[in-house]
Amino acid sequence: MGGYILRKLGYALLTLLGVVTVIFLLFTILPGDPARMMLGQNETAEQVAIVKKKYGFDKPIGQQYLYYINDLSPLSFHSNDEDDYTYLSENKYSATKLFTVGNTEVVVKLPYMRESFQKNGKKVSAVIAETLPNTAILAVSAIIIAMLLGIGLGILSVIFKDGWIDKTIQLVSTFGMSVPSFFSAIIFAWIFGYLLHEYTGLNMTGSLYEVDDFGEGKYIQWKNLILPAVVLGIRPLAVVTQLMRNSLLEVLSQDYIRTARAKGLAFITIIWRHALKNALNPVVTAVSGWFASMLAGAVFVEFIFGWNGLGKEIVDALNTLDLPIIMGAVLIIATLFILINIFVDIIYGWLDPKIRT
Repeated sequence: MGGYILRKLGYALLTLLGVVTVIFLLFTILPGDPARMMLGQNETAEQVAIVKKKYGFDKPIGQQYLYYINDLSPLSFHSNDEDDYTYLSENKYSATKLFTVGNTEVVVKLPYMRESFQKNGKKVSAVIAETLPNTAILAVSAIIIAMLLGIGLGILSVIFKDGWIDKTIQLVSTFGMSVPSFFSAIIFAWIFGYLLHEYTGLNMTGSLYEVDDFGEGKYIQWKNLILPAVVLGIRPLAVVTQLMRNSLLEVLSQDYIRTARAKGLAFITIIWRHALKNALNPVVTAVSGWFASMLAGAVFVEFIFGWNGLGKEIVDALNTLDLPIIMGAVLIIATLFILINIFVDIIYGWLDPKIRT
């Protein structure tokens, strides 16, 4: 089992290195000067030169890539020369020194994702730390809705197999899988947040925290979570419903289920006590994958509903060409996606020894 885990972690590191490389190259070859993006329209040539030197933009692409890897790596190398980009500045790095080799310090630190171009030099890690919890709350709420309703609808579809209830659930779930999230978000916001606002009390836009009108601080507004969570959960709900129905029908055709029926057990009892547990395996697999992808898929939903999460932050950064925010957010989403999938693989390897071989 230890070797299996090490192999999976090795694959994860290689995948993450590939993601980092693609992110760096993609945003480095974009037209435009990063230094001028930071300074705005009123920059001078001297200011541009200072910024380029400070952030390493005046170096060749290969050297900039090494700087980027060094910034992200927990084990990194830093110069004692104050004019060097890798100088161990306390404003940039929170590091623990291990040893010194000549003029270079070898340290252990948290990944440094650089500073925002548009937020007065605020660290990207601080921006992500403020917005990622909101996205996580939204994704967890959406996946809970999808799990509970999807399993329930799947079971209901099996109980009334080939009847009008079954066909209606199939039709609605197929439609749910095909409708884009941004379109669903617009429709739900318009209907429940605008047309039916008097009855639902829901707003078209709003985040988890709202500022008090009298300036007395922030307070949690849970009702703002309802619409974006439901919209984000529509597509996984449709998938879970279909998977639950198909898996449950397959389990119900097994010999031990026929034996239970022969003993005279009620159909509902057979489903609840004997079939449901075995039918949940493919559902759990689908949910783990959907949860990882929902962290990225929340971008349009958050933007439309004004939910202050990582997705909305990405859209705002795209509008202002705040490249460090975009790069850091994409990197975090990719890392979470890799970690969740590795965790699921390890769980499966622990449950089924055949997978490890």
